[in-house]
Amino acid sequence: MSWWSDFTAKRALKKALKIYEIDHADWRRDVEIFKKIETAFELAVKGEDSVPNNTVQKKGEIILWQGQGQLHETGRTPGSYVGTSQGFSIPIVAGIRYRVGAQRGTFVAGDEVQAYKEVGQVLLTTERVLFNGQMNTKEWAFAKWNGASTTNDESDYIFHVSNRQKTSGILVGAQQGREFNRFLAQAINCAEEGVDVVLKSVRTQLKELAEDEPKAPTPQSIESARIATLELEAPKN
Repeated sequence: MSWWSDFTAKRALKKALKIYEIDHADWRRDVEIFKKIETAFELAVKGEDSVPNNTVQKKGEIILWQGQGQLHETGRTPGSYVGTSQGFSIPIVAGIRYRVGAQRGTFVAGDEVQAYKEVGQVLLTTERVLFNGQMNTKEWAFAKWNGASTTNDESDYIFHVSNRQKTSGILVGAQQGREFNRFLAQAINCAEEGVDVVLKSVRTQLKELAEDEPKAPTPQSIESARIATLELEAPKN
């Protein structure tokens, strides 16, 4: 092997190892999360909450997850007048004048944005997402669920429900975003299919995760992948 080939191989291996470390950390985190989900649903089968709480629950409703989050709702930035303004001043006493202003033009409303409010307690149950704060309380019932969206790092969520025209959501942060995401998916599944079905599905997912553990790259695997890529890119006669 030439000096250049050896250098290229080492660089490719170093890059592959970095990717593997990220993938394996994500895999390990998912295993930990799904084990928590399994425990939560094992308790749910018994009719027990997974975390202690003071929430007033509906009949048959079970708490699956609890954390901290920041509520946000659709709002508007301040509006402004587009046009010109004019005014004149009135003398009051010597050296003091009072200015009277007038606005001419069109008032333009501010842009619609997600306005971030207070931080409070976030709960996932078998029926809904709940936010409990000192100034605000909000719920998003799965029975009225139209969908949800999240940021790439799974830290911020917007929920769409049929009984509200304007969207709202919760910022849970990057640290617990991945866990919230996985719990939310299973909570929605639970509302549609029931606790027993979800518990069985989670156990299957754990088994599949164990089989799909990322493997650390080796010089041989890097070379094999390179050759396979060259074969795919080669023109066919």
